[in-house]
Amino acid sequence: MISPSDMNAVLPRVIVAPIASKGQALGCRPEVEFDGKSARILLDQIRCVDKVRLLGKLGEIDKTLWHGVLLQMLG
Repeated sequence: MISPSDMNAVLPRVIVAPIASKGQALGCRPEVEFDGKSARILLDQIRCVDKVRLLGKLGEIDKTLWHGVLLQMLG
């Protein structure tokens, strides 16, 4: 099975989930600290984006914070 990080390296698209400083607290929106601020990962809005449209990588959230929630959503 190919991991998402491997797919992101090979394909012309990447899998992204937006983050927001505000937003309704839901089970599919884990709260994290990003760039020194409280934020929610909006896993219910996950999508693929063409790499050409991205300006740059702002950072990466530790997989242990969102992976279990995502697996529950897709299970």
